[in-house]
Amino acid sequence: MIDRRDHIGGNAYSEAEPETGIEVHKYGAHLFHTSNKRVWEYVNQFTEFTDYQHRVFAMHDGQAFQFPMGLGLISQFVGKYLTPEEAKAWVAEQAAEIDSKDAKNLEEKAISLIGRPLYEAFVRDYTAKQWQTDPTELSAAIISRLPVRYNFNNRYFNDTYEGLPVDGYTAWLEKMAAHPNIDVRLSTDFFDIKHEIPEGTPIVYTGALDRYFDYSEGWLGWRTVDLVPEVLPIGDFQGTPVMNYNDADVPYTRIHEFRHFHPERDYPTDKTVIVREYSRAAEKEDEPYYPINTAEDRQKLERYRELAKAEAKERKVIFGGRLGTYKYLDMHMAIGSALSAYDNKIAPYFTEGRAFDGSLED
Repeated sequence: MIDRRDHIGGNAYSEAEPETGIEVHKYGAHLFHTSNKRVWEYVNQFTEFTDYQHRVFAMHDGQAFQFPMGLGLISQFVGKYLTPEEAKAWVAEQAAEIDSKDAKNLEEKAISLIGRPLYEAFVRDYTAKQWQTDPTELSAAIISRLPVRYNFNNRYFNDTYEGLPVDGYTAWLEKMAAHPNIDVRLSTDFFDIKHEIPEGTPIVYTGALDRYFDYSEGWLGWRTVDLVPEVLPIGDFQGTPVMNYNDADVPYTRIHEFRHFHPERDYPTDKTVIVREYSRAAEKEDEPYYPINTAEDRQKLERYRELAKAEAKERKVIFGGRLGTYKYLDMHMAIGSALSAYDNKIAPYFTEGRAFDGSLED
């Protein structure tokens, strides 16, 4: 296993902040959740999980609202309790302003789904900060739905299984790699030692797809985040793990307070760690987080897909992960994809002599 960073685990890596001992997810909050029983059983080989359930609040106009959008948010927003049927009727009335079929951009599509009041309060400015673009300039295809829950369930995820590794992500990942047949090489760029790998050795490449082919078909667009940590001399800054900031006058998109991810731990009561998150377009030297996936990107990706198939056939290279497939993958999706790739591509190669399948699907 080769990693150009000086630590294991990719973007899931976590470490204790030295002044407080609070475990911080270095590359942004990672929340484990899945409804895939096989994935859940696989990850539980290497760690126990806490019973953590992720909840988010959204700050708008000086008030913290339950999020995602549900009965609590709507009732607070309109200033009185609405029954589920009343809330449905209110949203439908607001959304009737624009027919979804006629939506020409993201703003119009969002209004057609949830109405102008909720859109302007919780979607417009947050989206503009995420994309650094006015929503009227963004494609309607970016959003297909904006789910609204007509109950008071404010669990962020609806999956069957959810939790955080009891001893943290790094301990979990180190145990996963602790096998006599696994050699871990850190601070090593694959491209610097590629020539040392014997020809014909099967490779699973999870770095950037376009970089592997030296950007021959063009650079694929990504968004990145800037994460700015701060230690504060108080025991609790915001009372919740994640607070979204939906208004335009706040430059960051959200604040993470990592002490709340592990309330079972004995963290200091006079200090806390927060991390402000800012979103922007990635330059080539930045850490890529989210594929932008424009029409131009998709055209380039199709050309890279063909190169990947040829590379698998000629050099036994399989491309995987978020970077290697140019897909947004949560952790459970990446693990599921890896298990599927093993079943359908890697195991048949070793047990049946089947040729490597280089498609960017599982």
